[in-house]
Amino acid sequence: MSILKNILSFYIESSLHVAFAVYALVRITFLKLNIPYDEAVTLFGFYGTIVGYNFIKYDELARIKKVKLTFRFKAIIALSAISFLATFYYFLELQTKTKCIGFLALIITILYTLPFFPNKENMRNWSGVKIYLVALAWVGVTVCLPVINANHDWNSIVFLKCIQRFILVFVLMLIFEIIDLKTDNWHLKTIPQQIGVSKTKYLTYLLLLLFFFLDLMKPNISFRSMITTFSIALIVALFTYFATIKKNKYYTSFWVESIPIFWLILLLI
Repeated sequence: MSILKNILSFYIESSLHVAFAVYALVRITFLKLNIPYDEAVTLFGFYGTIVGYNFIKYDELARIKKVKLTFRFKAIIALSAISFLATFYYFLELQTKTKCIGFLALIITILYTLPFFPNKENMRNWSGVKIYLVALAWVGVTVCLPVINANHDWNSIVFLKCIQRFILVFVLMLIFEIIDLKTDNWHLKTIPQQIGVSKTKYLTYLLLLLFFFLDLMKPNISFRSMITTFSIALIVALFTYFATIKKNKYYTSFWVESIPIFWLILLLI
């Protein structure tokens, strides 16, 4: 049992799980917009997520706090190094205009972690901003990059998908903020800190209704697709309903982040 727990901890702490969530959302974009599967974009998003998230999570620990290099930490560093090489390889496979967006995402990741100026806060610590930055970044990687690299028309359906994807990531982040309410610094001014847990949950339910109805605006939507989207909205609503500060880390870092993966599976079966 201890071995399985260590494997699960490594899987989550190394950002592999969140990378699979990004992978799933990119694949969902292909399916929803009828874009042919593109390996370069999909795996650039997958490996780039591992590099970006691990840089964000462990940069300060390695650079400032000088933590002890345990076997798990060394394995995460090794995985990140391999992922960086894979990210660079698939970056070269992208179209030029897609590379520009990918490079911009890299700059944002660096500024999110490192301060603009010495002795100043990075973007991650800007009050009330983090949730919007994360949601926009996920929209960029999981919707905009696939659309741009495929030379797909920027029609109303694509913009609706961008809004829908922003809402999904936003509400998932709200669950994280509810769970982390006890540990988050109050200067972050997260939404649960500002309006309370109950109002945050009501906000989530309203956004999930919008998430579902945005899917209905697509012409000739199939009944199966409608049911799948409704199922995902219902699952997120249930996770929101049962979210409390007493939940353990696996509630969000594994189960909540599994929702995009489950969505993809529903679309593929």
